[in-house]
Amino acid sequence: MAAGFAVTSENRQYSGRMTPFVILSCMMAAMGGVIFGYDIGISGGVTSMEPFLRKFFPEVYRKMKEDTKISNYCKFDSQLLTTFTSSLYIAGLVATFFASSVTRAFGRKPSILAGGAAFLAGAALGGAAVNVYMLIFGRVLLGVGVGFANQSVPLYLSEMAPPRYRGAINNGFQFSLGIGALSANLINFGTEKMRGGWGWRISLAMAAVPASILTLGALFLPETPNSLIQRNNDHQKAKAMLQRVRGTADIQAELDDLIKASAISKTIDHPFKKILQKKYRPQLTMAIAMPFFQQVTGINVIAFYAPQLFRTIGLGESASLMSAVVTGLVGTGSTFISMLIVDRLGRRVLFIIGGVQMFISQLMVGGILAAQLGDHGGLSNGYAFLVLVLISVYVAGFGWSWGPLGWLVPSEIFPLEIRSAGQSITVAVSFLFTFIVAQTFLSMLCHFKAWIFFFFGGWVAVMTVFVYLLLPETKNLPIEQMDRVWREHWFWKKIVGEGTDETKLDGE
Repeated sequence: MAAGFAVTSENRQYSGRMTPFVILSCMMAAMGGVIFGYDIGISGGVTSMEPFLRKFFPEVYRKMKEDTKISNYCKFDSQLLTTFTSSLYIAGLVATFFASSVTRAFGRKPSILAGGAAFLAGAALGGAAVNVYMLIFGRVLLGVGVGFANQSVPLYLSEMAPPRYRGAINNGFQFSLGIGALSANLINFGTEKMRGGWGWRISLAMAAVPASILTLGALFLPETPNSLIQRNNDHQKAKAMLQRVRGTADIQAELDDLIKASAISKTIDHPFKKILQKKYRPQLTMAIAMPFFQQVTGINVIAFYAPQLFRTIGLGESASLMSAVVTGLVGTGSTFISMLIVDRLGRRVLFIIGGVQMFISQLMVGGILAAQLGDHGGLSNGYAFLVLVLISVYVAGFGWSWGPLGWLVPSEIFPLEIRSAGQSITVAVSFLFTFIVAQTFLSMLCHFKAWIFFFFGGWVAVMTVFVYLLLPETKNLPIEQMDRVWREHWFWKKIVGEGTDETKLDGE
């Protein structure tokens, strides 16, 4: 079997409804997505601003403004510049493993609080930076904040949400991420026009706003019933919280499943060792594959470096920042659509539709750039507009598929005994490949040129086939009964064993 507690073969549904208490709690927790999205959006914008480049990266500024021989694709190729962007993600990679212990031992709420506080400190340091070392250290603190928030917030959302609304609530994390990125793009567009060349300081320091909301709001967040049972074994307090969260007194069936799951989790001293067992092979595979595929969609080409990309094809500074705003609006809107339909259509349908959409648009962008953009000069206005439209189509495909679902699916498939460890692996893999893409993209753009889009398009084709063959549908199924989908799947049942009416406690 794939989980560690007894379940029946029927798909049992719990009582309860979507309460204002759940909505408000999850809105506050989802601010963790806002701080992540803000940082993703802000870094690409400020690194395209001329005053920022002149102060911290003068060599890049010189290549962009004065070197007429250098290729369009190589103007921003600087390892120091990419270190500014990528340092956050290597810090987040390390922080998420500490966050796993905090989340497991002290609860989801303290981990969210720690994330907000670290991000607040990083925002202050970045806004006040006087040299590149101070700038990068601020990014490291931001990474610690994002590491804690990304580890705890998706768990919090999945555990608080009623099963039939879990997709919509959890997709709120990606929607919040989109709101953060869009806000950053708008702020960058505004601050770039400021006289005196210090607009980038406002852009970096404004990250303190969502971080402050998250930090203060975390003080008032309730702890999830799952965490109350896991940490304190306080069934009465967990029962009262569950009744409040679900808006009904009829919560005994869900409470019983939570208690069973917690009993198993307390027998696990080494969850990272436990998750390597054969019965958790499907969950471990998804914990690694989903965040890996999410990063090699190529979305960070747009998320981190959209302004640089648009400048590469010949747009000016303001036009490039405005184009980033457009793609941010498209991404946020498509994620909102995903929130509305994910629990009706299911995860697999959105993955496949989004994958096909991204694949086609990436091939078309790569074809246009290969045919029309040389090493010097730019695209005509017509082709530049067409590229912007196709990139928006690509962003929309990501926005209702791999963007939100890349976080949703891993957060809902782990049994409680390995949940914190599984989420940490998911976040760590995400940060690792985000770091790799962020650190290497500008160099890859210089060497691959237009073929960079064919490279990422190939990965999109692979991941779409992966979902079609290996990802079972998980919509509307309670988290504590999630082991059923693996025991009934054509491939995974060969590894974890086919289901029976009642499974053994250990599933050995």
